[in-house]
Amino acid sequence: FLKRLKRVKRANGEVISVSTMFEKRPASIKNYGIALKYDSRSGTHNMYREYRELSKAAAVTALYREMASRHRVRARSLQVISVDVVPASKCRRNYVTHFHDSKIKFPLPHRVVKSQFKSKFVAKRPNTCY
Repeated sequence: FLKRLKRVKRANGEVISVSTMFEKRPASIKNYGIALKYDSRSGTHNMYREYRELSKAAAVTALYREMASRHRVRARSLQVISVDVVPASKCRRNYVTHFHDSKIKFPLPHRVVKSQFKSKFVAKRPNTCY
């Protein structure tokens, strides 16, 4: 990996430490911008993607899954260059900026009340649209 990225031979490079990085605020959602490079059947491609996740690890996991599904990229062919927290004003992708609205609402169609105390046999049909 390092040989292709920075032209360092295995004999000259050394792993100094491997540690788990913990989030400062794991309960707040953040926008992550990920720069990556991957090898496809036709050549090497650079790419920038944005994800809205709770942690860096979750954003990188979402990246690997999406690249495998959309571009058929294997994990061994994918190199993550950088993972940065991006403020809401600097986000570029529409699929991330759609969720920046503070008054966002989602429809709740076909809600079925499941209660152990209600009778299964009643005179009228249940109302599932509110």
